[in-house]
Parts: sequence; structure tokens; C-alpha cells
Amino acid sequence: MKKDGFVEEFKRNKALFAMAAPAFILVLVMSYLPMAGLVLAFKNYRYDLGVFGSPWNGLGNFRYLFQSGTGWLITRNTVLYNLLNLITSQILAVVIAIFITEIHRKYFKKVTQTVILLPYFISWVVVGVFVFSIFNYETGLINNFVKAAGGEPINFYGMPAAWPFIICAFNAWKWTGYNSVIYIAAITGVDGEINEAAAIDGATIFQRIRYITMPSIRPTMVTMILLQIGRILRGDFEMFYQIVGNNGQLFNATDVIDTYVFRSLLVNPDIGMTAAATFYQSVLCFIIIMVVNAIVKKIDEDYALF
Repeated sequence: MKKDGFVEEFKRNKALFAMAAPAFILVLVMSYLPMAGLVLAFKNYRYDLGVFGSPWNGLGNFRYLFQSGTGWLITRNTVLYNLLNLITSQILAVVIAIFITEIHRKYFKKVTQTVILLPYFISWVVVGVFVFSIFNYETGLINNFVKAAGGEPINFYGMPAAWPFIICAFNAWKWTGYNSVIYIAAITGVDGEINEAAAIDGATIFQRIRYITMPSIRPTMVTMILLQIGRILRGDFEMFYQIVGNNGQLFNATDVIDTYVFRSLLVNPDIGMTAAATFYQSVLCFIIIMVVNAIVKKIDEDYALF
């Protein structure tokens, strides 16, 4: 670009730059300027000296995080939960999107789509109340049935092995409807004449889905998966905190990086260590999305994000 290229572009499109300015300023102030605080991850923070006056600690905060065993535990939990949630929510979203687009009764189609999308608008606080009402030891719905049948109540909040399934089930319930809207839009964009021609040639509904619908929405599926993989080390804080709460019996099975950082700040306000945990989380997210995108680009360049 020429030295005066930007100036000339600015003169030609002053109105467009003025329209983009609020978004640019917002991103600059909210996303880029706070990045100066990343220095906390390498410092032994002292309130009396401030962020830039506190003494350097090098990699001490990271070393403590992993030598205590906590770093590996929360990393493992975060990755495994996000992988499970990614697989379950995306598969169910595709299935539901195909199911809805194959419904020909207009009224039933609208009602079904509304019911499936409704959980997305329910707060995780409310979902947490649902979970407690279902699995509570004394008054939970399941234990009420168990006691009515003459059995002994089950202490779900003392069974860490059960919670990965519970969390993934509620995550899928809440997000599947929202994700399906994207796939419905992609399926709607498929040329209807192709399906009609296949039906005339004797193709069954399952054959049309396999050979027409699925290949047509594959770019959308790859893009959605890539975007989700970019957040694979970012646990949904609201979901985990509202469903599990501060139940220490479940921490080893349900603690993710986000909940660990939040609880660390409440119990032991060591800002340096919590900053190290979030910095480590962001760097790994960046590395993962770059690696996965490179793999996708090598397989099929058209499906890569960049």
C-alpha cells in the first residue's frame, strides 16, 4: 500500500469511517487497552504498589498453578467438558434442524421450533433451580419417586461421576435449539429443485438427507466446530457455577478454569495466580484454533476460517 493510501481511503469514505468509529473505540477500550493487565501474570501483586509497581515474579505464578496439581485438573476438565458439549450440542442441532425442515405442516413446524428454541432464553440461574429441584436429596423430584416406590434416596450431590452426564445433558438442552437455527438457515439455502429431482428419481428421505442435505451444510458445520474449538478452554462459567455451586465434593469432577479463577479470588485474592490461569487459558485457546484451522486448511482450504 502507498504511504498516503490510508489518507486517500479516509477522504473517500469519511462517512463509513465515522460509522465504524464507535465499534472501533469500543473494541479498543474494552478489549485491547485492558491487555496491559496481562503483566499481572508475571508479577507478585501488591495492592500498595499497584499493577506496574509490584515486583516481578517471572513464571512463579504458572509454576505454582501446575505444581499444586490444580492446573492439570482444571485444564483436563475444561477440555473434556467442552468436547462433550461440542459433540452433543452440534450433533443434536443438526438432527433437529433436519427434522424441522422436513416437517411440512406449517403450524406444527413453527410450534416445534419455538419450543426447541425456548430453553436458550432461560437464565442459567433458573436452570440451576431446575437441577436442584430434580436432584436434591430430600425434596428432589427423582428422590420423591424413589421414596414413593419404597427405595432409598440417592445423594446425587455426593456422586461426582454422575455430573459430567448431567451437565452435558442440560447444556445440550439449552443450546441445541439456538444452534439448530443456524443449520436450518443453511438447509433452507439448499436448492429445492435438487431435492425434488432426487425424489422423482426414487430417492428416499434418508438418501436425500445423506447425499444432498449433509454435503450442503458441511461448510457451516465445519465453521461452527472451528468457532467452538476456539473456545475449548473457556468453560461456561454461569452453567458450572449455577448448576454445581460451591459443592466441594464435586470440584474434582466439575471444576473448570473459569470457576477456579472465580473461587480463587473469593477465597485467596492472589491476583497474580488467577491472572496466570486466565493468561494460560487465552494462549492455549489461540494455539488450538490456529492448529485446528491449519489442519482443516490442509484437508480442504475452502473450509478454513482464514
